[in-house]
Amino acid sequence: MSRIDVQDSSQTFVHHLSRLGSRLGALLVLLCTLLPAVTQAHDIPSRITVNAFVKPEGNTLTALLRVPMEAFGEISFPLRGPGFIQISEADFAIRDAARVYITESFKFYENGVELTEKQLGAVRVELPSDRSFVDYDRALENILSEPLADSANLYWRQGVLDVMVTYPILDEGSDFSVDPLLGTLANETTTVLRFIVPGGAERIFNYIGNPGVVDLDPRWHQAALRFVVMGFEHILEGTDHLLFLFCLVIPLRSLRGLIPVVTSFTIAHSITLISSAFGLAPNVLWFPPLIETLIALSIVYMAFENIVGARLEHRWVVTFAFGLIHGFGFSFLFSDTLQFAGGHLFSSLLAFNVGVELGQLFILLLVIPLLSVLFSRFVQERIGTILLSALIAHSAWHWMLERGTTFSEYQLAMPIVDSIFLASLMRWAMLLLIIAGAVWAMYEVFRRFALIEPLSSYGPSDNRSDNRSDNLSDSLRNKKTRES
Repeated sequence: MSRIDVQDSSQTFVHHLSRLGSRLGALLVLLCTLLPAVTQAHDIPSRITVNAFVKPEGNTLTALLRVPMEAFGEISFPLRGPGFIQISEADFAIRDAARVYITESFKFYENGVELTEKQLGAVRVELPSDRSFVDYDRALENILSEPLADSANLYWRQGVLDVMVTYPILDEGSDFSVDPLLGTLANETTTVLRFIVPGGAERIFNYIGNPGVVDLDPRWHQAALRFVVMGFEHILEGTDHLLFLFCLVIPLRSLRGLIPVVTSFTIAHSITLISSAFGLAPNVLWFPPLIETLIALSIVYMAFENIVGARLEHRWVVTFAFGLIHGFGFSFLFSDTLQFAGGHLFSSLLAFNVGVELGQLFILLLVIPLLSVLFSRFVQERIGTILLSALIAHSAWHWMLERGTTFSEYQLAMPIVDSIFLASLMRWAMLLLIIAGAVWAMYEVFRRFALIEPLSSYGPSDNRSDNRSDNLSDSLRNKKTRES
């Protein structure tokens, strides 16, 4: 190859490399230009809190809402400087955000009929430090006040948007409900909603995401139906409660054997569930992890009892003890949903318990026939009992270790002996008396209907064999005496 050809090839290579560099530079500039817009359009906040007031008055239902503006990532607000919102020129964008993100995400119902006629009232951009949303009157006064001045120098993502929406209604005493759909504003949206009852009372709701239709001031039957469903769903979703029931029924599949066990479990968890609802459970951070650990332990114990083939006449007593623990576990969910009860605490509590019992009955009706078919056609009953119980014990053992590790991370401190502590001791003493009375009553009823053996037979199997041998010898001696 000649020197001229080499030079031409070098020049061609440099020319192509220059063109490629120019294209890459243009592409890089384009990406840098579009990246902020793409980031802004899809930058969903991880967690926000929405505050709301709802008040029916006369023939108008008024909703006041405060939403962090960082949730409005797809709205282009007029900005100045480093990102300060130009409030004097942002009215159109603010109302657009209110319509797109808020008014279309709240559906109100009056007596079951959706309120479709709505009017977007005042809107206001506010500083995050404002505290006007502590009550309805102050929030309404603030929304209707003059807008902030541009000199506030509010970075748009740090502001909050206050919105007033009104709905025409037939009567302020109607039954109102709401279907909030604000869960898409962030990865986790917490809503604190306060409903002002016409009489002046206030119902507070605190929920995460989209809870579905919520009755703002439910009648007792509405609250009861909601809590029956909650209790039914809770027992079906609680894997640990289901495995505990499964361990109970593996060796006991007859109706006669199940009645005392299921009854004692029901009464036991009802006692602690009701007690917790009225504030008897310790209000300390370590108590829920302790209960969760003991629930896993109850499954392990029942599974090992099935494996070793322990006597079953005392199972109703053990089930009662573990039922007290499971009742505290049920109470953790009930305390979170108590806000939906309105003014009907006790009826909602009973309804939740009924839902739990219906869920247990549903599980038993499914499991017992399946176990009967399994043991009669596929595997010997004793072998099947050991295998199933071993699988359950394996899972529960890992749960117990994990939950025990969580519990061990808490520091336990000695309680302060004062009047509050002594009052708590008195309440616990009353609870122990109730528990003892329930055990005695169940024992008498079960014994009367021959569902369990008398208390005198609750001993080692050898002693019972000796007693039966002595009774047989006495009978033979009596028979010989009569013949002679």
